[in-house]
Amino acid sequence: MSIRILGIESSCDETAAAVVADGREILSSVVASQIDVHRKYGGVVPELASREHLRQIVPVVREAIEQAGMKLADLDAIGVTQGPGLVGALLVGITYGKTLAQALGKPLVPVNHLEGHVHAVFLEAHKAGRTAKLPAVCLIVSGGHTVLYEVKPEDSNVQDASGKLLYRKLGQTRDDAAGEAYDKVAKLLGLGYPGGPVLDRLAAVSNGVAAPVKFGPTKMKGNALDFSFSGLKTAVLYHVREHLEYSAEIRAREEALQRGERKVEQLQPLCSPQTLALVREFQNAVVRDLVDRTMRAAEELGVESVLVSGGVAANSQLRATFEQRAKSAGVEVFFPSRALSTDNAAMIAAAAYSRFRAGILADSSLNADPSLALA
Repeated sequence: MSIRILGIESSCDETAAAVVADGREILSSVVASQIDVHRKYGGVVPELASREHLRQIVPVVREAIEQAGMKLADLDAIGVTQGPGLVGALLVGITYGKTLAQALGKPLVPVNHLEGHVHAVFLEAHKAGRTAKLPAVCLIVSGGHTVLYEVKPEDSNVQDASGKLLYRKLGQTRDDAAGEAYDKVAKLLGLGYPGGPVLDRLAAVSNGVAAPVKFGPTKMKGNALDFSFSGLKTAVLYHVREHLEYSAEIRAREEALQRGERKVEQLQPLCSPQTLALVREFQNAVVRDLVDRTMRAAEELGVESVLVSGGVAANSQLRATFEQRAKSAGVEVFFPSRALSTDNAAMIAAAAYSRFRAGILADSSLNADPSLALA
């Protein structure tokens, strides 16, 4: 008989619920996005995020249960994101999860949001009939996180993700996360929020245009596997300030955004070849640093698998570059689908499965931990 776990995710600006069987088969997955709520502020407003979670949590869970074709009483356990994330947002999911678990008499499983992103990779690999050999190097890259881990099974005789996993942090961003840098540069250039998808698509149409500026690789003192994107963001800012010819088109794009014209097809005609090339060079620099450091870690550890997850893992250039580099290095690279790259509850339910089997449960004292560490 399969173990069916309800996952609840509310760490930032997505209210999500999903039912996953045996940690691998997604029976349902529902995500209520708050992008429209936060867009005019150019980023997530914590108080507004908490209010939206309160409004969405009940209907989202109800829909996930209905999609799975089951009743709440049929669940074997409830997994909920404990952290890291926004404390108010986390508390909404935790409070609802605790109440539901107590009312149903079901076990409550606390889950680290970052471990959820790791399990998103395994969910996708399972769907494709692939197995990621462990130990592996994992890059989690999103709007709030850019961190490298070594992932290995607790049982040294196991080479896959069927049991409890252990994590060792190899490197992390010292300032902005990669996704945060995307959002800030997009806002600076009048390209709207969220910035990642629009910059990715604009970079793809800029080929052949001479670059107005070149961004070199980031050199890190101390841990060479750490990341830094604040300087890159600042370099874009200074370049734009020093070249007044950008001003008119930035204003034109900002006016278009105010009119609700947010599609790439609407914004691209308002971008000069110079702007498109600037976007391309920014993305080249981000992708280069992410891939170089991850592949360096893979080489140093001698692993056969590289896992890449988080919202920025949906970036088309990042995926293509990783696949090319991994093939050259004789390493296999694994991504979630684009739907599983961004925050979702299927990954929380999948991560909860191995913890449930290991007896890692929580009681009514469970609280949010906005700085919860994975390793």
